[in-house]
Amino acid sequence: MAVVTEAAGRAGGAAVEAYDLAVIGAGPAGLAAAVTAAELGLRCALVDAGPRPGGQYYRHPAPGLGAAHPERLHHGWPAFARLSGRLRTCTDTGRLDYLTGHHVWALERGDTWRLHATLGPEGAGATGRSVLPARAVLLATGAYERQLPFPGWTLPGVVTAGGAQAMLKSGLVLPGRRIVVAGSGPLLLAAASSLVNAGAAVPAVVEATDYLYYARGLSTLAANPAKLVEGAGHGAALLRHGVRLRRGSAVVEAHGTDRVTAVTVARLDRDWRPVPGTGRRIVCDALAVGHGLVPQIDLATELGARTRTTPDGAVALAVDDGLRTSLPGLWAAGETCGVGGADLAVAEGVSAARVIAGRPVPSALRAFRERRRAFAELMAAAHRPGPGWPRWLSPETEVCRCEEVPVARIREAVEELGATDTRTVKLLTRAGMGWCQGRMCGPAVACLAGGGPPRADRRPLACPVPLAQLAELEPS
Repeated sequence: MAVVTEAAGRAGGAAVEAYDLAVIGAGPAGLAAAVTAAELGLRCALVDAGPRPGGQYYRHPAPGLGAAHPERLHHGWPAFARLSGRLRTCTDTGRLDYLTGHHVWALERGDTWRLHATLGPEGAGATGRSVLPARAVLLATGAYERQLPFPGWTLPGVVTAGGAQAMLKSGLVLPGRRIVVAGSGPLLLAAASSLVNAGAAVPAVVEATDYLYYARGLSTLAANPAKLVEGAGHGAALLRHGVRLRRGSAVVEAHGTDRVTAVTVARLDRDWRPVPGTGRRIVCDALAVGHGLVPQIDLATELGARTRTTPDGAVALAVDDGLRTSLPGLWAAGETCGVGGADLAVAEGVSAARVIAGRPVPSALRAFRERRRAFAELMAAAHRPGPGWPRWLSPETEVCRCEEVPVARIREAVEELGATDTRTVKLLTRAGMGWCQGRMCGPAVACLAGGGPPRADRRPLACPVPLAQLAELEPS
């Protein structure tokens, strides 16, 4: 594999020819882009932090676990199987270098792009660091879950909805035996369906919205019948297992000492404020909760790439019809452009690869992307968090789990010390300075800081980097 380490560069090793295209992320969008570009004749690198392809969406068990039928944990598995087969062909024929265990922490612009990566267990190299040169870069880094805190959300047994799926898909384990699924967004139905099919009891799926917003987009729904069939499939699985769907409600508190033992569910008004007197306790030993997904775009925003605000209030990269960002030579596909699901991500990955290779994008593919993107925008608007959700917080509720910053300290920074944005709140309280760098608490801190238009995070390092590797950098 064509990987150049800093040690080799300083020792005067031979220069490595730049790739035509480096794709960051081996999920649906990245896989589709990399194999398409390689098949069109480009010399490509597919760079990913994980040990296996698929990303979060197609996460699957390690071979050592001996899963007989991993495809049963997914819908759309045949699409991933086809992409994996094409990946093997491209790597076997030398058209594509698939680099696992590479955590890209910065992009450097110049005559060619330079991808700075720290190497995980799957990587190699004397210094544990590599620099990959490429003429073009495609960002397919996916998204992470949006969390809105509530009293008790730090108890053991409380996991994200996607985290519950990840435990099942990659480890073949469940976070509990009686699991409440809560939050907002289509991921809830998919997670609950997976859990009940794996043998868990799900007493309730608690959805904060009432789904009525979808009525505003009947033409968009009619143009995407496959999405309706997908949703109906999840709904049928829940009906078969007697799972109750509580619409317009939220988990407002989790109870327990050493582990969650029950949750309180309350009705919400149209602004997501809990309605007094509607609280009901549900016994459980686990809670899977999430409020949609947030695009992971740190690598691009640090360089000043233009962004847009999606209908659910998240920040995504702004791209043109050819998936180009505002930075020359940098493309994006999939959830980085706005969360829309695996089939849209694959279509965008293929489209971007064809544009980079100088090939036309078929009109049918463009039309498919437009239909799926319209559905994604409708879905985001339907599940946008309401402004009243902080009403379920208590002063002692931790907002930043890493730095143990409670609601009271954030409100003190805003009301008494004059903080008006997340950066000032961070400086005054340390909220967002921990291991996750604000990915868990960022949306909540932004809301408590006074709302206003969302802004993309900018940080020079997109992931943790050993100090020894930073010390080896040559001054620019």
